[in-house]
Amino acid sequence: MRAAVVREVGASPEPGELPDPKPSEGEALVEVHAAALNPIDLAIASGRFYAGLPKVPYAPGREGAGVVRQASSVAPGTRVRFERDYGYGANGTVAELAVVDEAALVTLPDEAEDAIAAALGVAGLAAWLALRKANVPSGGTVLVLGATGAVGQVAVQGAKLLGAGKVVAAARDGEALERTRGLGADEVVLLGDSDLAAAFGNAAGGEIDAVIDPLWGEPAVAALTALRIGGRLVHLGTSAALEATIPSAPLRGKNVAIVGHSNLTTPHEEKARAFRELLDHVIAGRLRVDVDVFPLERIADAWREQAVSPHRKIVISLGRERGENRA
Repeated sequence: MRAAVVREVGASPEPGELPDPKPSEGEALVEVHAAALNPIDLAIASGRFYAGLPKVPYAPGREGAGVVRQASSVAPGTRVRFERDYGYGANGTVAELAVVDEAALVTLPDEAEDAIAAALGVAGLAAWLALRKANVPSGGTVLVLGATGAVGQVAVQGAKLLGAGKVVAAARDGEALERTRGLGADEVVLLGDSDLAAAFGNAAGGEIDAVIDPLWGEPAVAALTALRIGGRLVHLGTSAALEATIPSAPLRGKNVAIVGHSNLTTPHEEKARAFRELLDHVIAGRLRVDVDVFPLERIADAWREQAVSPHRKIVISLGRERGENRA
């Protein structure tokens, strides 16, 4: 099969060929039409992922959209979104064929474009499921850290869809941050301010009900200070730092809660429900996902784009997806 092939740990993938995968019991064989890249893909290929070094050569990729070729629970020819949350370093989804857990298949409606379905998965689910955990009160105020990234952009829009009255977006790129206003952000805060807690509070016009945090580190600590009594911070990433020094005062004095989220430990059934909700919003025009689609032959260019934290989703086309809009 054609695939993006990582031939050495630390190297970028290149177009090539790998043996066709063989499904085991409980697995489906899927013909991949579009596969999204995520930061985890680069971490695995570089050898920096905590699960250890990948076994080369292999095809990267954790998610995608395409058509079922073989499965026991889904009819061949069914269009699906799918993901792999096991076998790190094994062949992934940036290939013509992929093997995935049958429980990870989500049937796609005719209106769903393959590239959008692929792009909406990991990042969209992280944002949507984190918002669900945030328990935002109707009309409440939500602070979205890292708002210019793929997760943050969905979180800004999703907060309003789930009833937030005010959304404050925070990030380091001022130009990209201003664009979040078009997604529903009411106020913005440029990270790097000397007193972030005060900046968050001023932007919110008071205390904050919930924080969506894919950053950790200093921004998360400042956000905790700006939370109201009983407020909640949902932590789902470490883009700013792997560690944070949390003072006791805001935790105890305000009875705030830090709640963790990981897609990897979320049951497939819950992710499927959340994905369908997100996709319904996209199809209805209530939620936007910015996507750049690269053909497999330009995997090196796509890889470089992903490495610089683009403010959009990078999707690899295997040549057959609907609604193709190549970069």
